[in-house]
Amino acid sequence: MTTPLRSATREQLRSRLERQRAREVMLRRRRRAVVLALLAVAVLLVGVDLVRGADRAGGPVVAVPSAAPSTGPVADSEQTPTGPTPTPAVSVPSKGAGTFAVAPGGTGVVGRGTLLRYEVRVENGIGQVPAEFAAEVDATLGDPRSWTAGGRYAFQRVSGGSTDLAITLASPKTVDRLCYPLDTGGYTSCRVGNMVVVNLARWLLAVPEFRTHLATYRLYVINHEVGHRLGMGHMACPGRGRLAPVMQQQTLGLRDCRPNPWPYVGGNLVTGPASAGQ
Repeated sequence: MTTPLRSATREQLRSRLERQRAREVMLRRRRRAVVLALLAVAVLLVGVDLVRGADRAGGPVVAVPSAAPSTGPVADSEQTPTGPTPTPAVSVPSKGAGTFAVAPGGTGVVGRGTLLRYEVRVENGIGQVPAEFAAEVDATLGDPRSWTAGGRYAFQRVSGGSTDLAITLASPKTVDRLCYPLDTGGYTSCRVGNMVVVNLARWLLAVPEFRTHLATYRLYVINHEVGHRLGMGHMACPGRGRLAPVMQQQTLGLRDCRPNPWPYVGGNLVTGPASAGQ
């Protein structure tokens, strides 16, 4: 039989143990809160240091990825590659007004041989200046490494009258419409008849293997598509480490070749085997 004294003693011990456990739980919670607060301060300090480091380096470097398209067979345009579609860091309108402004003015005749009179057009509503696009086209076709180097062709830009070639910068959806029935997938550029159509997305973003060489890619895409107008077909990489022919589909990858935006290098036409994708 338990005496009242022993019962009271047990109750006191139980109460003392419960109070001790409660204090231990409270102490553990306080320690955890202190640790979490210290971690938060450390993370904040690291973030501030990174921001200061970026400021000292002139700001962070932002890579400009290119959008990847759907697949589909094409004829004169470049076949569309496959792959995931990253979000571009440069805003590219998918559709413009569907109307075009012709770059004013013109140039003298460059080169000798068959004369092709061309006009330069830019779709309205895509944020591009026709005169600026025309200046890049003129500089490309007027370069001694371009199609005039072989002595077979001459070029002259005009802004009125009859033309042999229209070089157009357009939004991806308009490119799809102008290039039909060729399948550009909103990604590639094309040549249809006397019209060269340059895709705005490629003009602004290039492609992965040209991501840090946008100016080089622009030279390539103009020379490649104008080459189609001159009757040139697609070519393949002639060998590992060699220059890619300008008629290689460099938009789809270099295939072990080195990038090359010019038809002629050192006065010689850069060629390769006919491409199976022709």
